[in-house]
Amino acid sequence: MSKYDELAIDQQQLTEAWQRTLPTTINEADRAEVHADEADPAALRVTIHAAGHQMYDFDFKVAYVDGREVQTTLIDVEKDGRTVDERTEIVQELVQDYTRHIHECAQALHDLTHP
Repeated sequence: MSKYDELAIDQQQLTEAWQRTLPTTINEADRAEVHADEADPAALRVTIHAAGHQMYDFDFKVAYVDGREVQTTLIDVEKDGRTVDERTEIVQELVQDYTRHIHECAQALHDLTHP
């Protein structure tokens, strides 16, 4: 990240902003947790707990490439506390949906991350 493209907000403020904003961009019945990534000051860890009987939990790393763009990486998918095959059609559809919601959250916070 060049000096020009650096985040305009520190990781703690960024985490708090994501904690407030992400629940407004995901499905109303789903639940999200956002934590600072201790290994990367330009990244967050996001867990989305899918609503309903599916009992899926999706763990993502959300890293800022620059003040405008995030890279979302799926870390793990669990169902009822056990890691599941991430390649199934239903899981892939949910991953795509949640990735889109994560990018919507990043866009909503654009004024904070890129002045």
